[in-house]
Amino acid sequence: MTAEPLLPRKRPTQQRSQLRFDAMLSAARELLIEVGFESLTCEEIAARAGVPIGTLYQYFANKYVIVCELDRQDAVAVQSELEAFANEIPSLNWLRLLEKFLDHLARLWRDDPSRRAVWLAVQSTPATRATAAIHEKELADQVSRILSPLTPSQRGRRHMMSEVLVHTAYSLLSFSVREGQNHARVVAELKRMLGGYLMLEETD
Repeated sequence: MTAEPLLPRKRPTQQRSQLRFDAMLSAARELLIEVGFESLTCEEIAARAGVPIGTLYQYFANKYVIVCELDRQDAVAVQSELEAFANEIPSLNWLRLLEKFLDHLARLWRDDPSRRAVWLAVQSTPATRATAAIHEKELADQVSRILSPLTPSQRGRRHMMSEVLVHTAYSLLSFSVREGQNHARVVAELKRMLGGYLMLEETD
């Protein structure tokens, strides 16, 4: 049985409520880095954001919903950035697009520790994993559309390829910023791995 996705109870409709909503998410992001997901509490998030705990619970049932919303924020930002790259570089030049976009993602993961903190947090339960999988699939669908010239007659396989590309990239980016790892070398290997994977498809 598939777990139901975790969503906010409601979304803000006015500027003032949007500011509070954003403040709570920003506070949660900061605290994730400072204390980790296990020690994260809704009370601390509300206090850091400067809102009553009741206000937080109007939007979020628990901390699991909060980290899923953070994951959604990150995914939407990546989708927007990928669209910009795709418009800049013709999709037939997929190798250049892949390399440039991976460089961009690698900088985000290296410079913003909350990326890995959120990614790890959403691996914590079946419901958070199911919600993160939805966000990941939406990104994979976008990658599939960009890569369509590479596999014009293999629509079904193209979707699987895109899911493999996205999941592999996130997993290895998380690995690249783990303590003791050489970030640049891991990213270089990621480029070789994914570039080689797509080149195999091109020569089939």
